[in-house]
Amino acid sequence: MLQMTLALSASACRSLLAGASYLVELAKAWRPAASSDSLLERAPVMLRDAVTGFLPEPWRWFANSLIAIVAILAVFGLLFAYLTLAERKILGRIQNRPGPNRTGWFGLLQPFADGVKALTKEDIVPANADRVLHFLAPVALVALSLLGFAVIPFGRQLVPIELNAAVLYFFAAGAATELAVFMAGWASHNKYSLLAAMRALAQLISYELPLLLSFVPVVMLAGTLSTTEIVAAQGGWKWGFIPHWYVLTPWGFAGFAIFMVAALAESNRSPFDLPEAESELIAGHLTEYSGFKYALFFMAEYFGMCALSGMAVTLFLGGWQAPLPFLEFIPSYAWFAAKLLALLLGFIWIRATFPRLRMDQLTRLAWKFLVPLALINLGTAAFWSLTHDWAGPLQLARWGVAAVLVVGPFVIMGRTLSAGVAPRKYRYA
Repeated sequence: MLQMTLALSASACRSLLAGASYLVELAKAWRPAASSDSLLERAPVMLRDAVTGFLPEPWRWFANSLIAIVAILAVFGLLFAYLTLAERKILGRIQNRPGPNRTGWFGLLQPFADGVKALTKEDIVPANADRVLHFLAPVALVALSLLGFAVIPFGRQLVPIELNAAVLYFFAAGAATELAVFMAGWASHNKYSLLAAMRALAQLISYELPLLLSFVPVVMLAGTLSTTEIVAAQGGWKWGFIPHWYVLTPWGFAGFAIFMVAALAESNRSPFDLPEAESELIAGHLTEYSGFKYALFFMAEYFGMCALSGMAVTLFLGGWQAPLPFLEFIPSYAWFAAKLLALLLGFIWIRATFPRLRMDQLTRLAWKFLVPLALINLGTAAFWSLTHDWAGPLQLARWGVAAVLVVGPFVIMGRTLSAGVAPRKYRYA
């Protein structure tokens, strides 16, 4: 009887193993449609080559670069237009109002109506303003905001420019926008605009440091400054279903959180929109701007928000990598777009949720909280890198030590952040 039971058990095990091996082979046979050779994956490159394939080699490079520039301007220009509509609709729903719904079908033409209105409004320049710098400030801000898109890998084969130091280029181009902001305040010849520009510089410089420190662990672990190689380093799955994205590690999650908070401040989004504090500085460094110049500042703000979100996807969220193996049949650029839109919706949600900070709270958060956390996170990433060969129980110890190094400083510094700072008392006559 016992022998019969053992024989049946062995037979059942062999059947289960045979079924599992059949499923594995079936998955392998099905996955070629999900490879990089699929038609949908290669469609953008094939379309570009069909347009420029007949040109000589020197002209083909120029034409390909021009097509990439036009595609970025068209895609992100349209995204900017409908992102403003989505923000107004989402904020309206959160605040229990409908939002714009009269222009076009369900308000879908509202962004174009806003653009026509901005173009046709009168351009007023103060008499004592520097007219050349007053004109160049919004143009330079938009141009510098667009430079960051050049090195973001939007898909497996969709990288406008491949640079070995792409990450350094991205943040160098982003830092140059500070000059355009101060140019706008200085050229306006208005004390409110100048004060707002100086406040904006203080904010941007303060949050530039945690923003830069947050991506250093990624460079340490990936061993490269190339955005495409950083995405490639996050490829694959552990146990067949957990992606190797850096955000799924203790140091990566901390770096991602620091990066996104600093990105909110760098893109002048709520609750860090102090340079445009209407109750204190009228409209900030935009006070003396009107018409389309005024709209260019907001276009640059949304372009910067999209670029920082795209870099966050590249550094921490696996870039264009699919979250699960059986979803690889979806084109890589679709996954990048989905992750990018998720982060942009997070920006909008935060704007609808959090009140504006005071200036002292803003600078204290940067220098007393984010910068120390980012420095400690460098040590956590170094520990994670040195213990990559730990296995078994040591792997659990590795996760525990890394989690303590992340959560412990966060709790301690969070509780002491406002220690010794008395709450303000407001008195009214």
